[in-house]
Amino acid sequence: MEELKNALWGFAHGFLAFAVVLLLGALLIKLLLIPLKKLILKSKIDHTAKTFLFSILRVILYGLVVITALGTAKVDISSIITALGAAALTAGLAFQDTLKNFVSGMIILFNKPIAAGDLIQVEGLEGYVDSIRIFYTQIHTFDNKIVQIPNFKLTSNNVINCSAAGTRRVDLKFSVSYDDNLTKVKSVVYDVISQIPEILQDPQPQVYVSEHLDSGVEILALVWGKSEDFFTVKFKMEENVKNAFDENGITIPYPHVSIVNE
Repeated sequence: MEELKNALWGFAHGFLAFAVVLLLGALLIKLLLIPLKKLILKSKIDHTAKTFLFSILRVILYGLVVITALGTAKVDISSIITALGAAALTAGLAFQDTLKNFVSGMIILFNKPIAAGDLIQVEGLEGYVDSIRIFYTQIHTFDNKIVQIPNFKLTSNNVINCSAAGTRRVDLKFSVSYDDNLTKVKSVVYDVISQIPEILQDPQPQVYVSEHLDSGVEILALVWGKSEDFFTVKFKMEENVKNAFDENGITIPYPHVSIVNE
């Protein structure tokens, strides 16, 4: 009976110590999380990363409180930590791809190589970034398709961010006949450029003779515009140059085959 009494007293004492430490720890965490949440919300990281980071911090803090409470109650926590470590290792091996996407998602969210609204090109896909999640990034293609790309592919492959610099160069090629006056051709192209307001004058637009083709001379026009105006500049140039060539009697050659009857 004496041994049972001591065992019950020891259990009650340990349980009381566990409960007191757990309660005080929970109250302390609630007080600590208030300024931490404000600090995280004021940071410049992505909103998804803010929410996730706050959740992780809360889980870690509560985990530390539970471990401390168990230690206060004289529970052997070394075996518990060992078991948790083994479980984490097993889970890591079973969910390697998920973990890779998770880590890649953290890299993207904190380093910000891309952001929502950016136009990107990756693995033959091109579209605007809708959202960056913990495990995948969602893009919206030009033909109105929603594509979810695992984050691991965005950190292990070459990703072209077409919006990051703010401006883009539009390279356009036009062919003219060998009989056309090249000085006049370049003057007509420059005149078209000057009439398109979306084309920036700094950097200065450039027009060159770039190549001698079998059927004509290739003219290369290099113009700059804001990233969001890329296609507006491209399509206006293509149409307006064609109309200007027609108005000025400039010939756009095309390949043709002559058949000789013997």
